[in-house]
Amino acid sequence: MENVTTPLVLGGIYCNSLTDYSRFITREVYIGDVPMGGDNPIRIQSMTTTDTMDTMATVEQTIRMVNSGCEYVRITAPSMKEAENLANIKKELRNRGYNVPLVADIHFTPNAAEAAARIVEKVRVNPGNYADKKRFENIEYTQLAYQAELERIYKKFKPLVNICKEYGTAMRIGTNHGSLSDRIMSHYGDTPRGMVESAMEFIRMCEDMNYYNLVISMKASNTQVMVQAYRLLVETMVKEGMNYPLHLGVTEAGDGEDGRIKSAVGIGTLLEDGLGDTIRVSLTEDPEFEAPVARSLADRYAKRPVAEHLRQVIDPGNLKYNPFEYNRRESAVVQNIGGHHHPVVMLDVRAENLKDPHFLNAAGYRYNAGLDKYNLADQAADLVFLGDELPSFAFPGNLRQVYNYNTWLSLKDRTNCYPLFLATEFIKAEVKDPSINFLLINALHFDEAFMKALGDHVVLILETSAEHGMTEQRAFFNRMQQAGITLPVIIKRSYKAISNDDLMLYAATDLGALLTDGFGDGVWLVKEEDQDLALVNSTSFGILQATRTRISKTEYISCPSCGRTLFDLQETTQLIRSRTDHLKGIKIGIMGCIVNGPGEMADADYGYVGTGPGKITLYRGKQVVKKNVNTERALDDLIELIKEDGNWTESLH
Repeated sequence: MENVTTPLVLGGIYCNSLTDYSRFITREVYIGDVPMGGDNPIRIQSMTTTDTMDTMATVEQTIRMVNSGCEYVRITAPSMKEAENLANIKKELRNRGYNVPLVADIHFTPNAAEAAARIVEKVRVNPGNYADKKRFENIEYTQLAYQAELERIYKKFKPLVNICKEYGTAMRIGTNHGSLSDRIMSHYGDTPRGMVESAMEFIRMCEDMNYYNLVISMKASNTQVMVQAYRLLVETMVKEGMNYPLHLGVTEAGDGEDGRIKSAVGIGTLLEDGLGDTIRVSLTEDPEFEAPVARSLADRYAKRPVAEHLRQVIDPGNLKYNPFEYNRRESAVVQNIGGHHHPVVMLDVRAENLKDPHFLNAAGYRYNAGLDKYNLADQAADLVFLGDELPSFAFPGNLRQVYNYNTWLSLKDRTNCYPLFLATEFIKAEVKDPSINFLLINALHFDEAFMKALGDHVVLILETSAEHGMTEQRAFFNRMQQAGITLPVIIKRSYKAISNDDLMLYAATDLGALLTDGFGDGVWLVKEEDQDLALVNSTSFGILQATRTRISKTEYISCPSCGRTLFDLQETTQLIRSRTDHLKGIKIGIMGCIVNGPGEMADADYGYVGTGPGKITLYRGKQVVKKNVNTERALDDLIELIKEDGNWTESLH
C-alpha cells in the first residue's frame, strides 16, 4: 500500500478534540494545481447551472464563479456528449487565462465518467448511482449475493480508476442521503451508517487498485443526518488507517435566509470540530452567490486560536450523549421550558422604542391599533429581555417579560414578568418568583454543588465570553450531564460589529452545533444596536428549524440547479412558496431532474420533480403519484394532493 500521511490520533471519537479547535489533518490531494487537504486552506467551490452543451454560457458563468471566489468549478456531464464538450469549455477558459480546476459531475453513466476523467481535473461519482442498482426495491441479500454485487461493481468501476491513475485525475466519492442503492438500503436502511458504508465500499476498491487521489462527501438535506454521516465517516476511516479530505455540503439547502442558515448549521457544526477541506454551499440561486457564503464560513477558521481558555477536557470515552445519533438532553420542565417542550426563543428588546407596541411586529406579534390586539405569527418569540427598561403599554399575554432582578423586584405588577439573576444575587435574594427564575451563568464557571442546590424553578442562561465559545458551552453541557444536573438551559450568544449575513452564519454555526447534539432548551441571540430585531428573531427560528428541533414554517428541499435542470428552479421555488408557505411543518422537495429526485426527497413529504421538457412528476414521499403532469397545472395538482392527505389549511393572509 502507498505510504500515506499518518492521520492524527483522534481524541474526540470523530475529531481531535471536543473542547479545543484542532483541524483534523487529511492527506493532500491535488486537483489540477490547487491542492486540497493537509495544511492547505479550506477550499471554496460551486457548480454551474448552464447547459453543458452551451460552451460559451458555461464559460461565462464559470468566470463569474471564479471572480466570486470559487477555487474549483463543477459541471454536470449526464451523457457522453456533455462529457466530451468539457474539452471545449476547458480550452476556452484556458484561452481566456482561467486555469481553475474543473470537476465533472457524473450520475448513472460510467462511460461519461471515463471520458471526462481524460479531460478535467476531477470527477465526482455517486456510489448510489454509479454501476449500482437503485429501483427502490427491498431485496434480501445473502452474504454471497452481496459479495457478488460488489464484484460486479468493481469490474464496472475499475476502468475509471485506471484512467484517473493514468491522467492524474482526482475523484470525489460523493454519497447522497436520498440516493443510496437498493443493496445498501436493504442492508443498512436509509441511515448515516448506510451512507458511510456506500462510500467506504468504493474507497476500499480504490485502495485495492492503489489509487488514493480521493475526496469524500456525505451530503443530505437533513442537517442532523449530514453531520452524523460525516462524523461516522471520519471514525470509520481512522479505524481503517485512512484520512481522505472531506468535501462539506448540505444538499438542497434552499434559497435566501433559510438556505444560508441551513448550510451554516450543517457545514459550520463540522468546521467547529476541525473537519472539512472544501465547502460547497448549495443555494437555489445563481452559483456566484454561493462562494461568498462559503468563504464567510471558512474564514472564521483561517486564524482560529487553538485554545482561548483553560477548559475542562471532555473524555470522549465517557460521553453521556451520542454524537452519531440525535437525542435531546434530558432536562427538567420549568413551566413550558425544558423536557419535551420545543426550544424557546428569547429576544433582547432593550434598544427598541418601548413606547410603541408596533415594535413587537418584528418579534412576531402584529399589533392592530384599531382593535388594540395582537395577532401572533408562526415565528412569535416566547420571551423578551428588557433589562432595566419599562414599557409604557401592555404586552401580549403570551409574551413573557424578563427583567434584571432589582428592576423586577420593584415592579408593582409582576404578572407574566420574571427575574434574571446573577449568581451572587440569587444566593442573597430573599424574594424569588414562584414559577420561573432565570440565572445567568458563564460557561467557564461550572459549580456542581451550587447548581444542585438551585431548586425546581430555575432556568439557566448559558453565556460565553469567548469569541469562539461553542466548544466552551459544549463542555459546560457535558459537565452537567456527568453530574446529573437536569436544569433547563437557554443558550445565549452575541456578535458585535458584523454584517447581517455573517450574523446569520455565525449564529447558525454556534447555536446549531449545540442543538444538533441535543443541547439547549432555548436560544437567546442578543441583538446589538446596529442589528435588526426582525432578522434576529427570524434567524433564531431559522436555526431551530434547520436543526429540526422546532418546526415553525414550511420547509423547501430545493436543489441548487445545474445543467440537468428541466425548469427555472428559482422561479418555480418562489411560485410554490407563494402558495404553500403557510403550511407549517410540511416539507416539499423541488427537484430539477430525476438525479436529485426522488432520491434527495427521502426526507420530504411531497415532491415536485422535472421529468422532461414541460413535464413534472409529483411524489408523496418516494412514491410516484402523478407522472408527466404539464407544468401549467402541476402546482395545482400538488396542492390537491396535499388536500387529499388532509394536510392543507387555508392561508390567513
